[in-house]
Amino acid sequence: MNTDDLTDRQLLDLHCTVMDALRQRGVIRSSNNPVADYTETLVARAINATLATGSQAGFDAVGPDGTRYQIKGRRLTAANKSTQLSALRNLQSNPFDQLAAVVFNSNLHVEYAALIPLDVVQRLGRYRAHTNSHTLYFRRSLFDEPGVINITELIIEATTTHKSQSSLI
Repeated sequence: MNTDDLTDRQLLDLHCTVMDALRQRGVIRSSNNPVADYTETLVARAINATLATGSQAGFDAVGPDGTRYQIKGRRLTAANKSTQLSALRNLQSNPFDQLAAVVFNSNLHVEYAALIPLDVVQRLGRYRAHTNSHTLYFRRSLFDEPGVINITELIIEATTTHKSQSSLI
């Protein structure tokens, strides 16, 4: 199968179909990939940020004004409807300025997205000793918190850009 002529959206739809089939067959247990990389790409496109090269402790991208963004995505599925984002580490050291969070439906279509200030994450996140990290549930109610910015439309617009270069995803 030649995938060169498929759009990002078509490739993601195909991926989701394959992941669901593999899960039903018991081949895999998780259906959450490639959520992290795709989320980082969309957020960077949407807010004109530059993705950090390599592994940067605490942030994934930097905005034109120097704002450091930690980027988290969550794919909701029939098997797992939790909006808990992956581990947030070392919050006490102020590792980022804004958390960019995106929730997708089971087909990786954007449901909602926000920029959440670090102080909100620190206040609402819960420390988990067994992972030495904080967890945060990204529910729609977070839009009511002071300083939270709804970027859902920006993220949706970023999904409609033309086929990406291989270095983006």
